[in-house]
Amino acid sequence: MSRVVKMLAGIVALSVSGASLAAFPDRPVKLVVPFPAGGLADTVARVVAERLGAALGQTVIVDYKAGAATIVGADSVATASPDGYTLLLGSATTFAVNPIIYRKLPYDPLKSFEPIGIVGSNALALLANHSVAANSVKELIGEIKAQPDKFSYGSHGAGSTVHFAAEMLWSAAGAKVLHIPYKGSAPALTDLMGGQIALAFDSVPAAIAAAKGGRVKILATTGKRRAALLPNVPTIVESGYPVTMEAWWAVVAPHGIPAEARERLVKALKETMTDSGVHDKLVGLAFDTRYGAPAEYAKLIEEDTAKLAPIAKANNIHQE
Repeated sequence: MSRVVKMLAGIVALSVSGASLAAFPDRPVKLVVPFPAGGLADTVARVVAERLGAALGQTVIVDYKAGAATIVGADSVATASPDGYTLLLGSATTFAVNPIIYRKLPYDPLKSFEPIGIVGSNALALLANHSVAANSVKELIGEIKAQPDKFSYGSHGAGSTVHFAAEMLWSAAGAKVLHIPYKGSAPALTDLMGGQIALAFDSVPAAIAAAKGGRVKILATTGKRRAALLPNVPTIVESGYPVTMEAWWAVVAPHGIPAEARERLVKALKETMTDSGVHDKLVGLAFDTRYGAPAEYAKLIEEDTAKLAPIAKANNIHQE
């Protein structure tokens, strides 16, 4: 009789175990954002979290953990319990740029995370103060080569995607422009509009807002195709230089989450990013929403590393 009882107990245990796995998630899921509240990452995270929660049948809580170029938030997820209840919304900075410019990182983009999917990308815009005569990238390069000491450009900081976009252009054009790193977008654009610097790269929405004042102009964008919000502005590739820079975004989980949880999250994220409502909410931010399967994550890291590592080495772009 005791053997029968044990067998029944084993069957019940297996049933309970299977039911709990099938029920994932049975409590709220946390989406860590390694950026401060109030910017593009904040908006994307809130829109994605709302729709992802509906797809999962659970609340998705947005948790801001900014600091050290996304490293603080990324590390908190890399070391979190691998149960599927903690996710990270990171960008190309987190997964591709940081491993290039930091000699030591507390996480490895490939070994520390389990990719759930790509959620989209955003391009940048090249802006010039109206003291610059050029109205195209080719004209600008001509001016720079004729008067190299006249030009400087501002970025969000050394090692930012903005910094890389600029250096890729100067490298492709065979030009040199003085880099002025700022602590964020706002001070760089303020100095651009005030004439303290001649050029800057920034997000498309920030560029549009700055250009409305009439003190700066947008010469080109860095995407593979024209920005939907700037249909009359050419890309840098269209302008004659083989330069693209798109900051892609991905949702990842700690490495080692159960296969059942990963499959549920992948399915829910795909449902989220193919939803027309999500697209409509983000299109005004020049965020190109799309879903990319987990396998694309490693491919994007590989492509960015091949493109950006030589630029970092040539321009001594690194952080301790």
